[in-house]
Amino acid sequence: MSSNSPRISPIDVATAQPDVRATLDAVKAEIGMVPNLFKTLAQSPAALDGYLGLSATLGKGSLTAAQREIVALAVGQVNRCAYCLSAHTLIGKGAGLSEAAIEAARRGTGSVPADAALAAFAHLVASHRGVVEDEELAAFKQAGFDDGAVLEVIAHVALNTLTNYANHVAKTDIDFPAVTL
Repeated sequence: MSSNSPRISPIDVATAQPDVRATLDAVKAEIGMVPNLFKTLAQSPAALDGYLGLSATLGKGSLTAAQREIVALAVGQVNRCAYCLSAHTLIGKGAGLSEAAIEAARRGTGSVPADAALAAFAHLVASHRGVVEDEELAAFKQAGFDDGAVLEVIAHVALNTLTNYANHVAKTDIDFPAVTL
């Protein structure tokens, strides 16, 4: 748990508006808990629904669960979000990533060419705010990714940047096994 108290408090699910409570109950049914991030986003039902909607839609995209976690880890490291790095380390393990793959993704690399290209591209998009050079885009595509994957990675960078920034501003208490930046 973070030693700083949150600047934006998570809502109490038990006393939430019925539609928000239903949304958070659905999250709990799906993943077994309601993370503090979701309870914090619930301060704005539009922000929570926007996050969950984009996340669900991207979950049906071409990137595998492990690849989505590689992007999340690379972006979380760029944005120095301890909450998201803690969450995505745990989720990444569940998606089949090894400790070495998780650490590599955080560094913007990987042990196999496709993972390395994915992590590097996500890192570049996040750290350069979407301004990538022709050679950098070509390197990502040479690893077997197409234009659709390029746009999907950008969407995942945006999704993860949303949660990274929300956690920074809110100072969300980490409710996952904490990792160090």
